[in-house]
Amino acid sequence: MSPRKTSILVLDDEPQLLDEICEFLQSMNFKTLKAATPGEAFKILSREPVDIAILDIRLPEMNGLDFLKELRRMYPEVQAIMMSGHGDMNSVIEALRSGAVDYFQKPFSLNEMLQTIEKARKYLSRRTTVDDPGHFLQHAKSGIGTSSSMVVVSAAMKGAVEQMRLVARSKDTTVLITGESGTGKELIAQGIHYLSPRKDKPFHAVNCSTIPDELFESEFFGFKKGAFTGANADKAGWFEAADGGTLFLDEIGDLKPNLQAKLLRIMEDRQVSRLGSTAMKKIDVRIVAATNQDLEKLIRENRFRQDLYHRINTFVINVPPLRRRLESIPHLFAHYLDHYSKQLGRPQPGVEKEIITAMQQYDFPGNVRELKHMIERALILCEGDVLAIRHFDHLKIKTLNSAVDKAPQPVTDTLDNITKASIEAALREAGNNKSQAARVLNISRQALDRKMEKLGIKK
Repeated sequence: MSPRKTSILVLDDEPQLLDEICEFLQSMNFKTLKAATPGEAFKILSREPVDIAILDIRLPEMNGLDFLKELRRMYPEVQAIMMSGHGDMNSVIEALRSGAVDYFQKPFSLNEMLQTIEKARKYLSRRTTVDDPGHFLQHAKSGIGTSSSMVVVSAAMKGAVEQMRLVARSKDTTVLITGESGTGKELIAQGIHYLSPRKDKPFHAVNCSTIPDELFESEFFGFKKGAFTGANADKAGWFEAADGGTLFLDEIGDLKPNLQAKLLRIMEDRQVSRLGSTAMKKIDVRIVAATNQDLEKLIRENRFRQDLYHRINTFVINVPPLRRRLESIPHLFAHYLDHYSKQLGRPQPGVEKEIITAMQQYDFPGNVRELKHMIERALILCEGDVLAIRHFDHLKIKTLNSAVDKAPQPVTDTLDNITKASIEAALREAGNNKSQAARVLNISRQALDRKMEKLGIKK
């Protein structure tokens, strides 16, 4: 038996465009269903299986956004793509926030539409993985707010979430989460915990890079009153505090080798003794570790214990960097724009469409964390009712650099002023870290030093 064709519903009130789209999709071997009004579309949905719905934002009877919300409520398995002929970025953002998987703007090429459909088809094979293609909210834990939600759109991120769901079913399996800083490794760790049988027990996160060597034992094992100067009361360590639940060890690659040995002993013995006590206490803790470093490289350099590595990498989840999931950016932007607008107690502003384009051309060295802070800062800087490219320093720097690179005969004074402003803005954002500023400016560290010296810029 041949597989069922992908069924696409096209909803648009322009008859000529509707016919053109459906004829093209039929020629590409899709099953097409067409509707000119939301009422017609709902009748089709009630009697026909539909995989993908392509919706115009401007419709009779009800607008496309309201239709989308009803579609998500009544037929959550249908993947929605929005069309906008009016360049209305605010409506697009609202559509993405409401669960649309993608969008394109009129006028569009049929091949552009086909590429968007192919993206949506990837979600069809993973319907059982994530309930909502746009937002995976860790609803299993009450109290996780919108800023701690994972926005899951790309195939790469969906793969990480699927691995998270699968390993969560195992109560004790140790997990290693790898990925660059700012990609959301702690959210994956929280997801493992709150989707697991341990969900009603504590989840504790510890950043291993911030714990001084001399405090390791007291922090992880705890201590008895009087064990050392300043120990004025008994204190449980992290392992005891997380008993029955999950202990998330972030930046585990930063632990010194002698501390790694102590951690390994606890993981193998499953018991701890507080400083100042000889009594051993059994602990039942799942360890989830994370790192942004190459642990195998650290092993070769004798900076990480091989036996500890084999103990923690039972199940490995890699969280992809944001530059490898560019299709997520409009969804992430919509999500955090809504979150920070509410947090700042202001109406959600309009958005210049150039911002999303610029973001998808930016490499985001700080990943999702950088995107969040970028949006929060832009909202603080924006005193009007429209977010503009000037409210995003990094994007503005990128635009200025592009303009400088393309200038055929620059005027020296103007070019120097632009370059100086770009470098100073990059240094401010990087906290005067010249290596990071050089990455933002897309130049070498040495080139940055030369330009700073030439222009008289001091850190």
